[in-house]
Amino acid sequence: MSVVGLSTAFSSPRGSWIAMKIRQGTLARSNLYPRRRRSCAAAIRAEVSFVDGDEAKRLVTEEGYTVLDIRDRTQRERAHIKSSTHVPLFVENEDNDIGTIVKRQVHNNFAGLFFGLPFTKLNTDFAKTVKEKFSPESKLLVVCQEGLRSAAAADALEREGFQNIACITSGLQKVKPGTFESVGKSELQNAGKAGLVTVQGKISVVLGTVLISAYLFITFFPDQAEKLFELAGISL
Repeated sequence: MSVVGLSTAFSSPRGSWIAMKIRQGTLARSNLYPRRRRSCAAAIRAEVSFVDGDEAKRLVTEEGYTVLDIRDRTQRERAHIKSSTHVPLFVENEDNDIGTIVKRQVHNNFAGLFFGLPFTKLNTDFAKTVKEKFSPESKLLVVCQEGLRSAAAADALEREGFQNIACITSGLQKVKPGTFESVGKSELQNAGKAGLVTVQGKISVVLGTVLISAYLFITFFPDQAEKLFELAGISL
């Protein structure tokens, strides 16, 4: 078998790149039916654009981008951009196996209680659902609250062939009030705030962070945690 690889890279205003691979298969011969098989695979991917709130607004109003809200249900209900399409990257985890039940209870007692975060899992139908709603040529502004989920979602869509994708750097929490017309009881930048942090402010943030850190320490370093409990005279 002979393999020929060809790759080119060039820059454009969006920093797009093209990768192409050509594979030439073996030449299979027989006395009666000589055959030659070839396969060719080409992949074209465009780099995701990261923009601020003002540029995001311009993309929507002037260039026809559609807002794709990939946040969970609870954040969207608090506030979302009017006329946006909702396809969550994470969905509420309602599985009832023993491992999930334990994790959900721990989550609800910490992150859920203090920060109002739902217990979620990856939406395995995310890319499929987006492809059902939009063509690969669609211009999509992918938004989340902090910017991390939208970057992951944009990468997943890019792998599915979407070429015109933009994300808001640091998410909706950094968008100035009034930039987008919104629907909901809170401002877009505050849609991620819930739980005790909205009542007790910085004290709850610090306490919640300490408790979550303690839980993670006990989970990942049980031997060290046990020694610390022994030093403190706490028996488990």
